[in-house]
Amino acid sequence: MELLRQFIDFFIHLDSHLANILQEYGTLTYVILFAIIFVETGFVVMPFLPGDSLLFATGALAAQNPDSLNIWLLIPLLFTAAILGDNVNYFVGKTVGPRVFSRDYRFLKKEYLLKTQAFYDKHGGKTIIFARFIPIVRTFAPFVAGVGTMVYPRFIWYCIAGGLVWVTSFLVIGYFVGSQPVVKEKFTLVIFGIILISLLPPVIEFLRSKYGRKRENV
Repeated sequence: MELLRQFIDFFIHLDSHLANILQEYGTLTYVILFAIIFVETGFVVMPFLPGDSLLFATGALAAQNPDSLNIWLLIPLLFTAAILGDNVNYFVGKTVGPRVFSRDYRFLKKEYLLKTQAFYDKHGGKTIIFARFIPIVRTFAPFVAGVGTMVYPRFIWYCIAGGLVWVTSFLVIGYFVGSQPVVKEKFTLVIFGIILISLLPPVIEFLRSKYGRKRENV
């Protein structure tokens, strides 16, 4: 419970926590940010890290502390972290995925794999781009791509496109919008807004799936 409380507190006061990290670790803040983005995108068991809101808050912090955080260094650095994370995830899926899905687990069921594969079949490689903006799905998409039939040359192009748009958009928006006085005063509400908006797609899909099955059974 204490760990959960600390995690929630980190979310709520993301701006102040990042500011404290920057003050305490200085240049090493780049390494810390790189590690968080890499882990969120690279480890299929770590889908709950605050990717969208972290990028936005980092952009805002860079605007407030240009001598300590350089936005033009952050963009290629965190883009690289996102790409490397996705590649690790893809190859883990390609290596162990078939065995993981050879039987049902509590959270990793063949049913989920087949549904995700059907989504890939329907929407193609752009699934990798869309997934960048959906928490949790962002972490699972490269893994499932590796498990499925998406060949690596096709995957990597969509991965690069999605990673570039995701990292650049949130950092730049945070840089130009997050530093505004009205946003700084309501920063916690802004972060919650980003989280809620990014969670809408999976929630809507869950509700559609749930009530769609109910209508079919009637």
